[in-house]
Amino acid sequence: MSTLDLRPLSIGELLDRTFSLYRRNFLLFVGISALPQLLVLALQLVQVILTPTKAAVALPTTTEFQAAASPLFTTVGVAGLILLGIVGVIVYFIAYLFAQGATVFAVSELYLGRATTIGQSLSRVRGELGSLLGVIILNGLVTGLSFLLLVIPGIYMACRLCVCIPAALLENLGPRDSLERSFALTKDNAGRAFLILLTYVVILYAALFLFDIPFGIAIASAAHDPAMLRVWTALMQVGNFIATVLVTPVFTIAASIFYFDLRVRKEAFDLQLMMNPQAAGVPAPRSATGLLS
Repeated sequence: MSTLDLRPLSIGELLDRTFSLYRRNFLLFVGISALPQLLVLALQLVQVILTPTKAAVALPTTTEFQAAASPLFTTVGVAGLILLGIVGVIVYFIAYLFAQGATVFAVSELYLGRATTIGQSLSRVRGELGSLLGVIILNGLVTGLSFLLLVIPGIYMACRLCVCIPAALLENLGPRDSLERSFALTKDNAGRAFLILLTYVVILYAALFLFDIPFGIAIASAAHDPAMLRVWTALMQVGNFIATVLVTPVFTIAASIFYFDLRVRKEAFDLQLMMNPQAAGVPAPRSATGLLS
């Protein structure tokens, strides 16, 4: 966006602004999402290559099975696959943190009328990884426990906490403070947050259906052909990578714009910014209503 236009938005305007910002800066947001996810894709493809498929074909006897089995079925091979899986989980979380954090910073710059790049956005996340990880873990625990009570409380809590990441990064808050900040900002706005989440879920499943289901069908049809099974599995991972890269920015952009909209509505953030153009992340007065107090 070349001009600053901070004002209260309807849910339709908020979603329209989300997709407009994404479309106008498509390469920026896709690049932010794709660069960290390339490491995840690389590890997934390594797992596909190393995971034995020859043994997936039915063999008549145990002796023949052992003769045909890959050396990866040895203790060392199994331990290696487990270690690779653990590394994959760690890399996934790091990639997720970088993609989420960098997207929030990019939206903040663009939405407030400033230019940014992929490198600048990603570099700002490096010093925030620990705090951002704490926010995501605490958010997951609170939302997960709420889902245990029944589905509706979990959905409600997810809606109330949907701006905790922008709050944490743009106001330099810790995990607990960022969740309480989100809970306060989204008061009386859970319905709007739900529509944002619903839109994201619909787009996500549409993308997964488009990029994953065809390869899943091909994998099922190649169950007795180890070579093709490996090829289709690798292509499925690539399809999942494309879907993730394209869809992940949508919710983060929408949540970041929603965060600014809530601050404009409740704290006159537009007036604060007019008086101090450098105050993109000015901490606002805390609400007396605490989530974890």
